[in-house]
Amino acid sequence: MSGFYTEADYEKSILELFQNMGYRYVYGPDVERDFSSPVYDDELNSALKRLNPDMPDDAITDALFKLKNYENAELVQKNAIFMDYIQHGVEVRYLVKNEERSGLVYLVDYKNPDNNSFVVANQWTFMENSNKRPDILLFLNGFPIVLMELKSPSREETDASEAYTQIRNYMHEIPSVFIYNCICVMSDHLTSKAGTITSGEDRFMEWKTRDGSYENTQYAQFDTFFEGIFKKERLLDIIKNFICFSNEGLKKFKILAGYHQYFAVNKAAESTKRATETDGKGGVFWHTQGSGKSLSMVFYAHLLQEALDSPTIVVLTDRNDLDDQLFGQFAKCKDFLRQDPIHAESREHLKVLLDGRQANGIIFTTMQKFKESHEPLSERRNIVVVADEAHRGQYGLKETVDAETGKIRIGTARIIRNSLPNATYIGFTGTPVSMKDRSTREVFGDYIDVYDMTQAVEDGATRPVYYESRVIKLKLDEDTLHLIDAEYDIMANNADPEVVSRSKKELGQMDAVLGNDQTIASLVDDILDHYESYRANLLTGKAMIVAYSRAIAMKIYKRIMELRPSWTEKIAVVMTENNKDPEEWRAIIGNKRHKDELAKKFKDNDSPLKIAIVVDMWLTGFDVPSLATMYVYKPMQGYNLMQAIARVNRVFADKEGGLVVDYVGIASALKEAMNDYTSRDKKNYGDTDIAKVAYPKFLEKLSICRDIFHGYDYSKFTTGTDLERSKSISGAVNFIISRDREREKEVFLKEALLLRQALSLCSSLAEEPLRIEAAFFESIRVLVMRLINQGDGKKISLPEMNARINALLERSIKSSGVINLFSDVNGEFSLFDPKFLEEIGKMKEKNLAVELLKKLIAEQVLIYKRTNVVKSEKFSEIIQQTMNRYLNGMLTNEQVIEELLNLAKQIQAAQKEGEKLGLTADELAFYDALTKPRAIKDFYENEELIAITKELAESLRNNRTIDWQRRDSARAKMRMMIRKLLKKHKYPPEGMDDAVQTVMLQCELWTDNNDMDERVDAYAGRLEQYMSSTYNYHHESEYPLMVAEASVPYGEKK
Repeated sequence: MSGFYTEADYEKSILELFQNMGYRYVYGPDVERDFSSPVYDDELNSALKRLNPDMPDDAITDALFKLKNYENAELVQKNAIFMDYIQHGVEVRYLVKNEERSGLVYLVDYKNPDNNSFVVANQWTFMENSNKRPDILLFLNGFPIVLMELKSPSREETDASEAYTQIRNYMHEIPSVFIYNCICVMSDHLTSKAGTITSGEDRFMEWKTRDGSYENTQYAQFDTFFEGIFKKERLLDIIKNFICFSNEGLKKFKILAGYHQYFAVNKAAESTKRATETDGKGGVFWHTQGSGKSLSMVFYAHLLQEALDSPTIVVLTDRNDLDDQLFGQFAKCKDFLRQDPIHAESREHLKVLLDGRQANGIIFTTMQKFKESHEPLSERRNIVVVADEAHRGQYGLKETVDAETGKIRIGTARIIRNSLPNATYIGFTGTPVSMKDRSTREVFGDYIDVYDMTQAVEDGATRPVYYESRVIKLKLDEDTLHLIDAEYDIMANNADPEVVSRSKKELGQMDAVLGNDQTIASLVDDILDHYESYRANLLTGKAMIVAYSRAIAMKIYKRIMELRPSWTEKIAVVMTENNKDPEEWRAIIGNKRHKDELAKKFKDNDSPLKIAIVVDMWLTGFDVPSLATMYVYKPMQGYNLMQAIARVNRVFADKEGGLVVDYVGIASALKEAMNDYTSRDKKNYGDTDIAKVAYPKFLEKLSICRDIFHGYDYSKFTTGTDLERSKSISGAVNFIISRDREREKEVFLKEALLLRQALSLCSSLAEEPLRIEAAFFESIRVLVMRLINQGDGKKISLPEMNARINALLERSIKSSGVINLFSDVNGEFSLFDPKFLEEIGKMKEKNLAVELLKKLIAEQVLIYKRTNVVKSEKFSEIIQQTMNRYLNGMLTNEQVIEELLNLAKQIQAAQKEGEKLGLTADELAFYDALTKPRAIKDFYENEELIAITKELAESLRNNRTIDWQRRDSARAKMRMMIRKLLKKHKYPPEGMDDAVQTVMLQCELWTDNNDMDERVDAYAGRLEQYMSSTYNYHHESEYPLMVAEASVPYGEKK
């Protein structure tokens, strides 16, 4: 038996953890139930009666009918209906003394957690499109609300990512289970993440704290994850208040709050509750841009309804486009909020909306609506004002005097306070409140919760943003640079109309300098060179150009179109329209509908629209996760700058970070803006210049990769022909996968990935020879991953591998040659092609030949595992013995290749055995099972064995409609039928009773042939356990097998 900590061991530790939290453990096979039912019926029926003691049986029956019968809808829509049921109850109709009544049947008692049934179960089989058995399920009052997929902590070829694939597979095979799902979990001990049925893998998030503290979250333990989410009281709170659906057009996305949102929103609700009873200062909620602030506001608004007994919430923004964006997010979640948000069109309309209710309502408005009068809009106390971006300069409390007119101007914050004198105020912000900004604290109070950039990047909630200066490319003179500095000073006071009017002259001068035709030509030439050389092929190729003014935006657009006339769909200008705009602009800018259409296209990763030229629009609150590049040609400062660059910090696939390319010298403004951030943010992101951060890292990783390949000459990759480059790659793969370089291979795979990530940020600084060398190492990494770690059960296709490497080289170093890997091998990799086997035996790269053969044989054995018990066992034993002897140095490369080639020939011959006997592949599997004991043929003629085989296969075919997996009784009947048939033929001979078990296992495998994965996994576990204990015994301490063991009931000894 393997000495490693296996998946089965990990499963047991999770079960024990849940039992310690008060969950009742159930072993699936012990429960008599309907395997086609996704719910735990006994628990559900008793829970509904216990939770709804005053409801008659008719009401419970009506609720059960609704819970089990959904209209023909998509899985996500069905799940949305169930989430509404579990959060708010099921509406039912029933008769009392012939009078129809209506009411709610509740599925959960949120106030008394102990009144609910919490069950943790394993080995729980479901039958639907196929037979599946998830690792662990959590049942809440009989509903399978949590599904967990675990992977072995000690097997390199599996990880949490594979668990995600398995969960997606379950959603196709047993979709009814997911109607009732609240949370999906994937875990391999090192990494545990939670998501929902619509979450992409990059949206599954860790839960790093039990109590909301951000301390010690970098390397959170697996038990922190499980105890953090699944403590009974907290799980109920999450289900009720922190899971919602966002309706994006025709699609629905199910959102589970991150741990930072959960704890911060609860703190905000408590703080607001206190403020309503004291000074009305709810506090400031600072969560860095990109970490889900808008959704946090939705969760907060939802939670307040109960915490404060249905207050009226007024959401305040300082710009119409922000108002629209935030309103849009609330509108998408209106089902969760159980009310439609409303836009206040004017101050009068806002007053009508507030006067027309004594409670409830989510009203959106802008600050400008308040400036129209100083009269109170409402004196109610149960109003909560939620200010978005609460630190902007508009929140002045002081009165100022206009020097020219002598008129007294009252600060906006004072006007808002006067308009809603008894309201409670809370501020939400993505950037910090300035140390100098006392008025913000006077209005809102101190920080409620701080989730900074460092924490967000560490958690994978955002990506870091890097900076590259290309100011020098524009050759701007000293006077121009001084002018830009002066513009920064003007912006520092941009809230004061007096300053803005005084600066119009300077602004005009600025526009003239930055809009100079020659400067624009230099700018566009450099942007195109930088984009096409280094960014166009990164992720989805999305980029944003921030222009100083509307006129300059149009000049940039026209210049690009002159140089790239075919880019009509690739580039667009996004800015507000103006009545004074020239006629020719209108066709380019378009109306609101056109801009909405552009927004959809830019968010669509597959759309041809790749580059957006913007001025102000889309710089706040507009999210395109794949956007990775921003070209800045506009002086910006403070929160405006930080909000703008945050457009490129969203999480997407394997995005390493966002890149801001600077053409106007924003470096000092960036440093200035970072002054108000946390000390660790200043340390980590105070200077993110790629020349100082990413480029040195790239050189460091390149040096490590060179050291690993010391002794292997790959110079021909740079200087040679296509054939020589191909041989350099395959030779390098052969070099690194040598059995005596196991440790170097592991280090290389990690370092080469870091090399690729560093280069994705600083490729414009790296010289061509270095980029070519990095591309070489990336080719090796991709091939080694394909051949070794990630390959089990996945076909190797030579054309696919060639295409992948060619595409990689073309993207990274603009190589137009054609690489043909493994030039010794003509045609496709196939164990059934004698010519291929002959050629692979002659390959110079012996390590590579071993890996190719081992992998191809493993693929074929996997096919046998799905169809033929005996053959898969036989071939698995041979390959395992052979590789053990090879790893232990008992076989040379040449010898192991010879043995693997012999095994390949045996597999070839096995394919033809059935033809000789007149048996189909199915029947041959039964024949092999019947004849597994060597002495069997001493007791029977071959014709007799063939007759038993055919009768057995025919009998199973005729009874295939019997669903023998659903009930123990059906399974027993199937076994009885097989035993009866074998007994009729006096099989097995006396003393060979074990032979029947092999036949039974083959019948089980055959019966489930359309549902491979579950039985294959179970069988593979048993097979590998047997091999591990039998053949690996003597070498266990040196080369233990890393396999998942067969599952056993929790608590039983193996």
